[in-house]
Amino acid sequence: MDVIGDVIGFIGLGHMGNPMVQRLLKAGKTVLVYDVVQQSVDALTHQGAKFASISSIAEKAEVVITSLQTGDQVSEVCLSKDGLFSHANKGLLFIDCSSIDITTTRALHRVAKKQNIAMLDAPVSGGVPGAEAGTLTFMVGGEKKYFDRALPLLSLIGKKIIHAGGEGNGQAAKMSNNMLLGISMIGVCEAFNLAEKLGLDAKTFFEISSSASGQCWSMTSYCPVPNVIDHVPANHEYEPGFMAKMMLKDLRLAHHAAESVDALTPLGSIATELYELYVNQGNGEKDFSGMINLIASKE
Repeated sequence: MDVIGDVIGFIGLGHMGNPMVQRLLKAGKTVLVYDVVQQSVDALTHQGAKFASISSIAEKAEVVITSLQTGDQVSEVCLSKDGLFSHANKGLLFIDCSSIDITTTRALHRVAKKQNIAMLDAPVSGGVPGAEAGTLTFMVGGEKKYFDRALPLLSLIGKKIIHAGGEGNGQAAKMSNNMLLGISMIGVCEAFNLAEKLGLDAKTFFEISSSASGQCWSMTSYCPVPNVIDHVPANHEYEPGFMAKMMLKDLRLAHHAAESVDALTPLGSIATELYELYVNQGNGEKDFSGMINLIASKE
């Protein structure tokens, strides 16, 4: 099965899954969907998606995409009695877009290979705005021949699709990237807070720093200060976006992965502690850029 067909399965219809499915529907694909939250299913069946059980999706779809929150959830979907792997049709291409731990991902790759299932781990970057706009970046781990099969389909959802290497390398790229993002956002928040306390207007500081050596994505594309740039969660009371609890999850994944290979990540560890504090204050479902409120509250 060298050409991606028109029947796509999609499991996990949350903040990221919903807009990804919408883009597949707009591209004319038949999308079979499943989620444990009925409201999430209804939101997409009203737009033309078709509900199906996991086993039915595995039997009918040529490609199945998962977008879930934890490794345990992905394992349950894949390995349970009524799961994907036990009902997979011949030639199934399975693409996991969840951000989960490398150990689970590589274990699933091993099982998939034994059962002649083509598997890719393909976590994404770009958040909800990227999913809605079709500008996501996919970091894809797995065999190159499977990547080549998936590329036309992923190009309907994302703008940049990169083959990161072998099994699990997509997850390695995602957790490393998100550790950097978490660290850089804290730095931007600290800089804005310092500038304000020194009497510098936020928009003036943005105009300077966004064109100077402090420039970074967290500054210019996702500014944590309200009403400095358009279309960011800061302008809407930090409604996500990318939830702080998900950033914390990714930072923890990076921390555990770093420990497993004796990699030194001191700033990653500090970022994890700060996001734990922010989430424990009841901000888990706020956008991660709301970290500026924690930083600004510290005298």
